[in-house]
Amino acid sequence: MVRNIAVIGTHWGDEGKGKIVDLLTDQVGAVARFQGGHNAGHTLVVGGEKTVLHLIPSGILRSEVQCYIGNGVVLSLPALFKEIKTLETSGVDVNGRLFVSLDCPLILPYHIKLDQVRESATNQKIGTTGRGIGPAYEDKVARRAIRVRDLQNASRLAEQIESNLHYHNFVLTEFHNSAPVSLEECLEATTSYWEALRSMVVDVSSELARCRKQGVGVLFEGAQGALLDIDHGTYPYVTSSNTTAGAISAGSGVGPRYIDYILGISKAYTTRVGEGPFPTELFNEVGKHLAEKGHEFGATTGRPRRCGWLDGYALKRVAELNSLSALCITKLDVLDGLDEIALCVDYHETSGGTIEPQYEVFPGWNTSTIGLTDYEALPTAARQYIERIESLIEIPVDIISTGPDRVETIVRGDFHS
Repeated sequence: MVRNIAVIGTHWGDEGKGKIVDLLTDQVGAVARFQGGHNAGHTLVVGGEKTVLHLIPSGILRSEVQCYIGNGVVLSLPALFKEIKTLETSGVDVNGRLFVSLDCPLILPYHIKLDQVRESATNQKIGTTGRGIGPAYEDKVARRAIRVRDLQNASRLAEQIESNLHYHNFVLTEFHNSAPVSLEECLEATTSYWEALRSMVVDVSSELARCRKQGVGVLFEGAQGALLDIDHGTYPYVTSSNTTAGAISAGSGVGPRYIDYILGISKAYTTRVGEGPFPTELFNEVGKHLAEKGHEFGATTGRPRRCGWLDGYALKRVAELNSLSALCITKLDVLDGLDEIALCVDYHETSGGTIEPQYEVFPGWNTSTIGLTDYEALPTAARQYIERIESLIEIPVDIISTGPDRVETIVRGDFHS
């Protein structure tokens, strides 16, 4: 059996990773987040009850699983503790199961304000969530980040924040004509949480090494999707971190040789939130059908998602970038009832010089696939569609999600390395 598994989004996020992480955690003893921040939203449905997570790894719903937030995550302490409170209110015990890296950079009020004023001021909107993710990563790269470990020395922390405020407040006031951020606001977002956070803080890299030596499997949970990767995505309409499998090592401190199986998560169609290119986007009744039946609204922001046909050409590139072992196709049931289903297999240049998707068209199916757990029970047309995806991408489809609940899943693969 596989010991260490990675789950990666294959497009622009919102592929349904949370459900699959939750599903696969019965095979591991720990789940680790390795990048992103609370701009990600993972929705899980277990026994009909919905839980939305933003920072805490999706394994938290299984009581025997330990959860780690790795150093590659930029951390908002107010958001983290709000999420903890929500889980505890719903009966999920977080105590002694959630751990945070000493080296997580913190998101402070000046990051949030900078993010928001930039997005509102520019004519070329990126479509950020306005939660300070990008500016926090900028500070990390500029080597001025406030990290979790800095909370251990309150007087030194105040000096570090004050030094940063000189820079960030100058940018806010002089370039954006915005009010400055106070030291008190920043201390409230940091030092006030230290006592509650102290027992959760660990060296995540060492903890994950211990898991490996003890034979405890770890699932590495990505946020967003590969086409939002800062290096390999649809730049500049990307997130501020590396969302591909290569980021696991940098964001958690686990060497790449210790990842046994990398699962890419893709919807049976494609969605995107925010700005940026989307070649297979649909503006017709089919696009409306996908949005309505798929309940396509962002788990974090509530923003409507743009919908279109599955971009198999991009998916094949993502499979190569991430060295995917297999695919999981989610929301297959959303395609139920469509007369025809198109799959982008390539791009071609028109006589006018524009690049357009090249499609293969498949017959649809009228039989409901909701809740099916046996591959052979799928309509023939649905199996033909899945198998064409496999032949195009040249990797197997090991899992098919046929509904939001944990049990509404077809598992085909044995998760061999």
